[in-house]
Amino acid sequence: MSDKVQKADPVLVAVALLQARRDCRPVDSRPLAGALRDAEQAYAVQTWVAHALHGSDGVARHWKSGGPSREATATHAALPPQGVWTSPADAADLRCNLRLIEVEIALRLARDVTAAEAGTVTHDDAMDLVDSMAVSIELVDSRWQQGIDAPPLLKLADLQSHGALVLGAWQPFEKRDWSQQACSVSIGNRPLELRRGTHSMGDPSWVLPAWLRHVTREGASASKGTVVTTGTWCGMLPASKGDLVIAGFDGMGEASLQL
Repeated sequence: MSDKVQKADPVLVAVALLQARRDCRPVDSRPLAGALRDAEQAYAVQTWVAHALHGSDGVARHWKSGGPSREATATHAALPPQGVWTSPADAADLRCNLRLIEVEIALRLARDVTAAEAGTVTHDDAMDLVDSMAVSIELVDSRWQQGIDAPPLLKLADLQSHGALVLGAWQPFEKRDWSQQACSVSIGNRPLELRRGTHSMGDPSWVLPAWLRHVTREGASASKGTVVTTGTWCGMLPASKGDLVIAGFDGMGEASLQL
C-alpha cells in the first residue's frame, strides 16, 4: 500500500497484520497511521485477526494487560495460544522482527467471572478472584516495520506488540508488599538487571477490574483458569538471537527463555 489512508478503515489494518503474520515479514505502518479512529477499532482488529488465524471464539484463555500508571487507561490483548509456553521455553526457531523482553507476574482466575460481576468488581474484590501467580517473560515483537515506534493504535491492534509468553511454575496467590518485591533479569552475557517495587501500577493485581470488564464486555464469562499478565517490572530490555533469558522474582521462582 503506497498511498496513506485518508479515513479510518480498520479492515485495512487487519489485512496488513494478517499479511505480515502469514509472510513472516513486517509491513510498513506509515500508510495506515490514520486507519484507526480509537481503541475500540484496534480491539476489533485484534478479534478479526485472531479469528482468521485460529478461529477463536469466546473469551481467550491467556491475556496481557497493563498501563504506565494507575491513572492511565489500561490496554489489553488476547494472546494466541500457540505462543504461550511453559518454562523452560525455546524460541530459537521463532522468526522475529524485534526481540525485547518484559518481565511480569501472571495471575490466574480461581473461578468463572460473569459479565455482570465484572461490571461492578473492585480491586479488593478482584484479588479474591485469583488463586495463583507465576513469573512470566513476554517476548515483545511487532508486525510493523517501525516496531515500537509505530502509532499507538496500530501497536494496540497488533496485540500491543506481543510475540510470545513464557510462564513459570504456578504457586498460590498471596497479597504482598509489592513496593518491596525484588526481581532480576539475566539476558545473555549482559549485566544482571535488578529491580525492586518497579511495577508501573504499584500492584500487579491493580489491572484486574479493568481487564475483567474488557474480556466480558460482550456478555461472555471469563472462565476459571484464565491467565493475565499484568505489566512489566523492567521496561523493555533488548535481547538478541541466541541469548538465554532468565527472570526471577524473590519468593516466586523463575522462568527462562532461550532465544
